[in-house]
Amino acid sequence: MEGNLADKKIAVLLSGGVDSSVVVWELASRGLRPDCFYIKIGPEEETEWDCSSEEDMEMATAVAARYGCRLEVVDCHREYWDRVTRYTMDKVRAGLTPNPDVMCNRMIKFGAFDEKRGHGYDLIATGHYARTEIIDGRKWLTTSPDPVKDQTDFLAQIYDWQLKKALFPIGHYMKDEVRQIAEREHLASARRKDSQGICFLGKINYNDYLRRYLGEQPGDVVELETGRRIGRHRGLWFHTIGQRHGLGFGGGPWYAVKKDVAANVLYVSHGFEPLTAYKRDFPIRDFHFLTVGELPEKVTFKIRHTPEYHPATLERTAPGCYNVHAEELIQGVAPGQFCVVYDDRHHRCYGSGEITC
Repeated sequence: MEGNLADKKIAVLLSGGVDSSVVVWELASRGLRPDCFYIKIGPEEETEWDCSSEEDMEMATAVAARYGCRLEVVDCHREYWDRVTRYTMDKVRAGLTPNPDVMCNRMIKFGAFDEKRGHGYDLIATGHYARTEIIDGRKWLTTSPDPVKDQTDFLAQIYDWQLKKALFPIGHYMKDEVRQIAEREHLASARRKDSQGICFLGKINYNDYLRRYLGEQPGDVVELETGRRIGRHRGLWFHTIGQRHGLGFGGGPWYAVKKDVAANVLYVSHGFEPLTAYKRDFPIRDFHFLTVGELPEKVTFKIRHTPEYHPATLERTAPGCYNVHAEELIQGVAPGQFCVVYDDRHHRCYGSGEITC
């Protein structure tokens, strides 16, 4: 964590989960008393979506009171649905694979919140498993020591000014250590499970989220190699490239390998790990730099939230556009995903670009 914070005005985004609760403890243990903010975001019909916001608010209130911090609720409901949901639905409607959590960080946690309240603070602290370091006079986003929980991939689209204000007080911990601290300090959220849903939306199932806004659009499912029709899908947006589970077709295993949006056809391949489910080379565009506007030739990258980093070389084809040449075959490369690029030691995160293959 950054050095002397005594002269900084700090806002903590307190969700009621164990990670943000330990953020408050970490700062309080340094003699600081940050202001806490609970960002209220949820659909119009909360009961329909099994929203957990009431419990979240109770936990956040208990933690803030425990450390004598002021807690304020900031309503970013409209901004979430106007910005993040619109982004998500536009992408999936076009047959792409978006990441709502990535855009939530840029547009809500470090975006809409800053517009409403965060602009009055020097730093905005969150419970992300990530770190920042000053290297050669510049602030860099760097990875957490916990490879499973590292969340730099979810932060790789924030703006440079947002990174300058970002503070990750628990980024140097392993997840188990955070749990141990919460239990030792008897924090109300110590035994709460991690959220598995879309950012801020608790228990919402992603397919229910899509169905709520896009409905269904049935079409054919075709075996790529033979052209044989094997079934029907309920909408291309319910499937992702590389998907291996939940396709619901007999005679498998099947892998989703291609979408034809114009014809509304989902192409699949049959068998165990078919070659059609993999790519080694693919293009990315609109590369978003967190700190500097230049990439080295040798890098590592990831295309989904996993502990693994893949070594590759980059070939610049135009401003902000690169061809990625991976050293190994990568499963499930899909248009619309973010390719998050790191140095060859998986330490500094340079930013991310959108896959266009």
